[in-house]
Amino acid sequence: MQSRGSSNRLSGLVIRSRISALMLSMLASIAAIYVAGRLWQDAQNRVYLIKELDRVTGQGQPAISVEDTLKVIACREQRKKLYALEMELAAARQEGFVSKQRPDTNGTYSSRRPLAVIGIITRFGRKNNRDAIRKAWMRTGAALKKLEDEKGIIVRFVIGRSANRGDSLDRSIADENRQTNDFIILDDHVEAPEEAPKKTKLFFSYAADKWDAEFFAKVNDDVFVNIDALGAALANHLDKPRAYIGCMKSGEVFSEPGHKWYEPDWWKFGDGKSYLRHASGELFAISRALAQFISINRSILRTYAHDDISAGSWFIALDVKHIDEAKFCCSSWSTGALCAAV
Repeated sequence: MQSRGSSNRLSGLVIRSRISALMLSMLASIAAIYVAGRLWQDAQNRVYLIKELDRVTGQGQPAISVEDTLKVIACREQRKKLYALEMELAAARQEGFVSKQRPDTNGTYSSRRPLAVIGIITRFGRKNNRDAIRKAWMRTGAALKKLEDEKGIIVRFVIGRSANRGDSLDRSIADENRQTNDFIILDDHVEAPEEAPKKTKLFFSYAADKWDAEFFAKVNDDVFVNIDALGAALANHLDKPRAYIGCMKSGEVFSEPGHKWYEPDWWKFGDGKSYLRHASGELFAISRALAQFISINRSILRTYAHDDISAGSWFIALDVKHIDEAKFCCSSWSTGALCAAV
């Protein structure tokens, strides 16, 4: 049996224990409410700051979404494809498979191109020949411009520079050109008889780069041409994209150094020493694609002793249509001939 004093002490401890538990519960509740309030206040502050940032920067969403990123990637891929197609198109134009449209005077584009560019290969001291050609068939001044506008035929004399650049020979050509405006002056070519094949190559390269014509023709300055008949003959072959037109021949290769037609590279033509099929050099024409081929590959195309052989060698390994046109044989002015050599 417990004493009264012990009972009183026990009940006091129980009461104090209950008060302590109650105080702890109250303190925990207050702490939880305080922490929750601070967290809520911090959240509200963050929301406010985000809204303010969006308002100031004008962005209501992330700088770029996943969807936008995919769109950017797709756009870059399309640009790459477009660039590749543009490169293929440029290559096709260079090879003559796609027309280069030129703007008309009213700003629109037209597919019409000149029928032919004719280069008359001439030299220093041949002014009499040039004047005779101007009077006979080439035309001058307004008549030359009319030939270009109405018939689509561009005619120019082709000459290089003097070995002594700027001397009286160069000045005489410059003076003549100021009066007639009918020269192509090849600045990178030095006039010399043995350089004639390179001159022909440079003419085709220059003309193909400057004019987008259907055909390019080479004529010697001692040949008289029926310009209307030539235009009609070329028009008959517009359907042939790689045409090589001329008085076709072959012939013996001369290996004797003293011979007029000596070929230093005679050994390349085999034991029979017979030239490959080629057009006679007085007059021949090639289509746009072949002229562009010469322009693109001019640095590696081999030249031989004669320009007609050289031109024939450039096309022998290509898919070219060799057209043997008797009217292009200029040895005499026979019935129906286009030209005559004098």
